[in-house]
Amino acid sequence: MKIVLAYSGGLDTSVILRWLKENYQAEIIAFCADIGQEEELEGLEEKALRTGASKCYIDNLQEEFARDFIFPMIQAGAIYEGQYFLGTSIARPLIAKRMVEIARKEKAEAIAHGATGKGNDQVRFELTAAALAPELRVIAPWREERFRKQFPGRAEMIAFTRANQIPVAATAETPYSTDRNLLHISFESGVLEDPWFDASSKEMRDMYKLSVAPEDAPDEPEHVDLAFENGNCVAVNGKSLSPLGVMQTLNKLGGKHGIGRVDIVENRFVGMKGRGVYETPGGAILHFAHGQMETLTMDREVMHLRDSLIPKYSSLVYNGFWFSPEREALQALVSETQRDVTGVVRLKLYKGNIIVAGRKSPKSLYDPQIATMEGDTSTYDQSDATGFIRLNALRLKVRAALKAKGRGD
Repeated sequence: MKIVLAYSGGLDTSVILRWLKENYQAEIIAFCADIGQEEELEGLEEKALRTGASKCYIDNLQEEFARDFIFPMIQAGAIYEGQYFLGTSIARPLIAKRMVEIARKEKAEAIAHGATGKGNDQVRFELTAAALAPELRVIAPWREERFRKQFPGRAEMIAFTRANQIPVAATAETPYSTDRNLLHISFESGVLEDPWFDASSKEMRDMYKLSVAPEDAPDEPEHVDLAFENGNCVAVNGKSLSPLGVMQTLNKLGGKHGIGRVDIVENRFVGMKGRGVYETPGGAILHFAHGQMETLTMDREVMHLRDSLIPKYSSLVYNGFWFSPEREALQALVSETQRDVTGVVRLKLYKGNIIVAGRKSPKSLYDPQIATMEGDTSTYDQSDATGFIRLNALRLKVRAALKAKGRGD
């Protein structure tokens, strides 16, 4: 039996790799997607092979991640529950997609992951597999009672690695867990499970990896120009960039100015609430700039229609339905709305804040000759508003008269 395992080299997936090999008498092919973890990938292949994998794939998917996952999501204006930029959520379908491709290439019977039975990632991995390769078996050790009995906590997992000479750097107590990619880094569990705990306090400064604290950011603001074509950012400060280049550039700029930190209690798909702290410096800038470009170029009713679908789209991404027909249908509508979202947005970055400093577009729907308040120069006839208001007030007047009649006025 061959199993393709989503592998990070951390404590959980290292233990799972050896456990799968022993309990399923299987050949384990480790897979790690390079989606922007940077130094976390160092020595990973050697570690996987020493742990018992027959092969280890480490595929650089950063450009695909930015182009085919992050950018379409930004076009949709997606943000979960008004705050979360979906950094972990949007990465899982890409990872699972590549796992499926490797499984077919290697003629594996199953894929496996180390997601716990309490979180969202298990759903995201498995719904993607169901959509792309329903013939593959999915193995989730954390949902197997025999695995949980053997490893009720981290201490037992660490003891297992030492007994089996599995190379991991872990201690019995860590204050939180992390997940990093090109779009963000997340922090959860441990001390963060208390929603009253202040994750922005001085003693937590070392937790953050992508950004400085806003109070430590430069005292002078910095301006940045983002150029858009058809809803996608194509240049920063006049320099043409690929989607990956855009994300890398904006991450550095945003991190320098303490932008993109979010601390939320969110509603997980599996039914419980969870507290997460996130850094999304580049994503926050891109999301804001894209919205500003739309205000200038998108038709009012088209914008309102798209905006009404943001909660649905965001939930589909969060819940793991990226490869569902409904998300693809929504994406087709989103693509249609982006045809004229072209131009330049200028932003001012200052101590955690993103401030719009200007916007311009060859496809702008803003007409100063109509919008001006100077009566002599405006092409808008204000007297037209009289009939407009009278017609819109008609149903309100009828209702008011009916209520008055009921009171006997």
